[in-house]
Amino acid sequence: MSMKPFTLIKGIAACAATLVAMAAWAKDPIADEKIAVAKASLVRAEGSGAPELAPVELAAARDELARAEKANAARNLKVATQLADQANVDAELAEATAQQQRSHKAAMEFDASMKALSQESMRGSPPAQ
Repeated sequence: MSMKPFTLIKGIAACAATLVAMAAWAKDPIADEKIAVAKASLVRAEGSGAPELAPVELAAARDELARAEKANAARNLKVATQLADQANVDAELAEATAQQQRSHKAAMEFDASMKALSQESMRGSPPAQ
């Protein structure tokens, strides 16, 4: 059984067209990767105390991540990538804000304990002559 050259070319062209169409509908690894990075940043932010200490920033990150996932599912890959990047930045901001708030609180507690210690030592000292 021999195939005619024209039939063979048509078959190859049909296969190539099918592969191109399948590639166009395949997931975009860049958008998927950026969404995964944003999710990891969000998890870190949540573990850093951001829900209590940076709720606005964390809410923005969650919203952008949800929108990125929706855009990715709708094959709007440029928007998905941009939203995932923004979600990552906002999650990192939430984590940094939470860290700054904890540091500020620790500094205030340290200052208060130093003041109390100083006052206690002044009460226990004999009057200067």
